[in-house]
Amino acid sequence: MERDRPREKLLLKGAQALDTSELLAILIGSGPPGSSALSVGRNLLDLVGHDVQALGRMPPEGFTMVRGIGHARAVQIAAALELGRRRHLQGMPSAHPRTIRSSADVFHRFALKIGSLSHEEFWVLFLRRSNEIMAELMISRGGLTGTVADPKIIFGKGLAFRAAAIVAIHNHPSGNIQPSDADRRLTQNLHAAGKLLDCPLLDHIIVSHERYFSFADEGEL
Repeated sequence: MERDRPREKLLLKGAQALDTSELLAILIGSGPPGSSALSVGRNLLDLVGHDVQALGRMPPEGFTMVRGIGHARAVQIAAALELGRRRHLQGMPSAHPRTIRSSADVFHRFALKIGSLSHEEFWVLFLRRSNEIMAELMISRGGLTGTVADPKIIFGKGLAFRAAAIVAIHNHPSGNIQPSDADRRLTQNLHAAGKLLDCPLLDHIIVSHERYFSFADEGEL
């Protein structure tokens, strides 16, 4: 059947004609004895409840929980998903605003960049007085539960850039955008240091792939 030959279907009708399990089957190549690549693809989708966003957040070793996917194929799938994420990111004009006017501008810039990661990253935007972006730097990378952001490092870079203000951004891999006690303490420390150095913290934003929390919007700055 045509459905059991996703490679041929892609050549005849284009990649858009394939469903997600068929696209995965092409990456998987072949199934284990007694099973097809298409069945393996379906089983992989079942593992994440057919949520492609969740599939993109899964580390390669997670794919190997499905029979028929070894480490080499897991790496291939992870690479393809990352390539798709980067293509989407580059194709979104709103992902690259040069002037920050609202928390939504920051969210659109970072949602695809870090919103779906399986680890936490902490970034800072350094702004001119017009809120135009001077620089965008990752300050630290952590694990599943957190990362460390040192105010001395952040404002040391801010002074080097002669930035007029900063915006802090980090992701929560769990998808829960509510700030932790540590997030609130860090925000308070950055706010106090920014006032002292005349480089105010305009906002601290926690992002997931589809939602965000803004300390400024919530009146916590």
